[in-house]
Amino acid sequence: MTLKFPWLLTGLLTTFFVVLPSEAASLKTWNFNKNSNRLDLTTDNNVRPVVNLIFNPTRLVVDLPGIKLQNPETIRRRFDSVVEEVRVGLVDNKTTRLVIALAPGYTLDPQKIKVRGYSPRQWTIQLPTSASKNGANIPLNRGNITPKGNVFAGVVPLKSEIWALKRELLSVVKEYRSLSVGMFFLDVDTGEHIDIGGARVFPAASTIKMPILIALFQDVDSGRVKLNQTLVMRRKHVTGGSGTLQYKRVGAKLSVLDTASRMIIISDNTATNMIIDRMGGIARLNSRFRSWGLRDTVMRNWLADLRGTNKTSSKDLARVLTLVSKRRLISDGSRQKVLGILRRTKTRTLLPSGIGPGARIAHKTGDIGFLVGDAGLVEMPGGKRYVGVVFVRRPYDSPLARKFVKRVSRLVYNYLDKGRVIAFVEIEGDNSELRSLKDPDSKID
Repeated sequence: MTLKFPWLLTGLLTTFFVVLPSEAASLKTWNFNKNSNRLDLTTDNNVRPVVNLIFNPTRLVVDLPGIKLQNPETIRRRFDSVVEEVRVGLVDNKTTRLVIALAPGYTLDPQKIKVRGYSPRQWTIQLPTSASKNGANIPLNRGNITPKGNVFAGVVPLKSEIWALKRELLSVVKEYRSLSVGMFFLDVDTGEHIDIGGARVFPAASTIKMPILIALFQDVDSGRVKLNQTLVMRRKHVTGGSGTLQYKRVGAKLSVLDTASRMIIISDNTATNMIIDRMGGIARLNSRFRSWGLRDTVMRNWLADLRGTNKTSSKDLARVLTLVSKRRLISDGSRQKVLGILRRTKTRTLLPSGIGPGARIAHKTGDIGFLVGDAGLVEMPGGKRYVGVVFVRRPYDSPLARKFVKRVSRLVYNYLDKGRVIAFVEIEGDNSELRSLKDPDSKID
């Protein structure tokens, strides 16, 4: 334990200072000075803090064994800086935990974090002056880290890209040199994202059926279309490629819901043309897409569009899925029906092949020989949700594309699920080694 420095009470203008009700073995006071990057704490009984640095996202976790809080509710203090939040709460009825959380994408050098005891009841945790992001050192107390107006689809404030994951994905892209790719992943709750050619325009193939489905349910919500309405398959609707309706006799009758379900679940091209026709044609759909803010999505031909004249981008389809996930575009009832249909998509060899057990994905794939794509909303067992869209232009029917998408999907899923790395922070006077650990299980970490 080091007792070199005198206790210094920082000014209230530059710190949050919290006085807690006194009780036996309790945390009496704590404050975080955002200008000096220092956490000070006082207890009414002797304590030895246990300090861990956890990455992805980065947060410094300070556990106080044997120290209680009178109020079990977690206290949160927000900052407009690289240090995003400080929170204090209970791990259990015997341990208080303080967490200093950095904004996504920023990391700290654990060797530069100093934990000092001025007495067995007074401790200071001094953070370094800067954090690392994408190889650059950024002042830790830098403010306004999120540009104003940087809001994806108008509903999710974008935070920084997940650079550690992006570097790993870029190395995978380099391994598959015969492929041309575009991808966009977004945590719809935190705004963390990955953008690798997300605005690059690709043939939409059958992924175009996902926004068509949502446009259809907008018409259901407005009363222009009824799900139990009967559609008649005309000769002009019949086309080749995927689906089974092409083998039925002209004049076959189906409900709107049955037709739309076939369009997604087995990617039926003839069913898609029946839906396009019922909605008034391609021009009306393009107008609808523009009203959603889609920049790259345009239809030029009915299905099957084997030449790839219908276009879109990863960011456009991610925008649509994000809006739906945030309860925009369609009603809650239609949203449940849309996601239910998308979850039944038969092809599972792209994004679904990389997600973990217990997760579910509402998605739509596309494959026209020289290109594959998949756009989906993933719900993880713990409740985290993210949108992922990948397009891959490939040598005709090359199996490398599916291997690539599976690998990308698995990397993203594992990172968001269990990719956090933890290191002990050495306390001055302690000979603890810096080493990796599993993430401590806690409600407030």
